[in-house]
Amino acid sequence: MTNSAVIRPAERTDMAACAGILNRWIDATAWMPRVHDHADVERYYVETVFAERRVIVAEQMNDVAGFLVLSDDRFVTALYIDAPHRGSGIGSRLVDVAKNLSPDELNLWTFENNHAAQRFYESQGFEVVRRTDGDNEEQLPDVLYRWRAGEIEA
Repeated sequence: MTNSAVIRPAERTDMAACAGILNRWIDATAWMPRVHDHADVERYYVETVFAERRVIVAEQMNDVAGFLVLSDDRFVTALYIDAPHRGSGIGSRLVDVAKNLSPDELNLWTFENNHAAQRFYESQGFEVVRRTDGDNEEQLPDVLYRWRAGEIEA
């Protein structure tokens, strides 16, 4: 699939699509526990994520294909690409936007079991900072990654 996605700031009306992408990922990921039901995830995205953070979406043929959420403290708090669009370069484009919005440093957490995400972030120049045994609501071990401008990227 060619990457003709349009990258743009999210609108409030995009939040249901973003929550849907996250919900489908949770449902398809055997090791990921469902902590919140589908409606709670959507409500959280509409009422909290959109209100408090910067959300960037990738739109492909009038559908949200993926999204990235960036907090004011330079954390990527979510990056999800819908299954049909994975591997098309959308994730890299969204990370590039985040790097432009936070040009000195970006941080993010990913689950230890999410090996594909770890390979992706390392390919984007992120490095492991620390690991935890599951200090999150899912109670799953996770990994803190950091990217800093000027550091050598793979």
